[in-house]
Amino acid sequence: MTKLDSIDRKILHVLQRDAAIQVSDLAAEVGLSTTPCWRRVQRLKESGVITRNVMLVDPKKVNVGVTVFVSVRTSVHSQSWFEQFCAAVEAIPEVVEFYRMSGDVDYLLRVVVPDIAAYDQVYKRLIANTQLSDVSSSFAMEELKFTTALPLSYIP
Repeated sequence: MTKLDSIDRKILHVLQRDAAIQVSDLAAEVGLSTTPCWRRVQRLKESGVITRNVMLVDPKKVNVGVTVFVSVRTSVHSQSWFEQFCAAVEAIPEVVEFYRMSGDVDYLLRVVVPDIAAYDQVYKRLIANTQLSDVSSSFAMEELKFTTALPLSYIP
């Protein structure tokens, strides 16, 4: 684990809020001059703490305002089945998150689509070439909290 100090935490906090911030503005906000701030950001990238710079897109403005949580159960747990299932899920761009779970559900997917009819097409692609025991879909009625910012209070 990379050793991070309080200034690194401040940098990460600001960058999680706005990755496009100018280095000079970032430096001023965290109390550094520009060059040392830039070096810290580069070190955070090189060490893998910062993995990507992305822009967030409003789902409603790109017509994918419906979020569906899909629980998948299977009775097959072979490596070849797993690889086939992962490939099938990776090929569906509407699946924006994909997790292997503990407990009653084997896999959880978050899917974004414009409407129920579009989700039905995603569902048909998901089940087309994969042996599944159960697929259960829950439509989000209202988004109450959404963030991509990770909590930084657990950094040792």
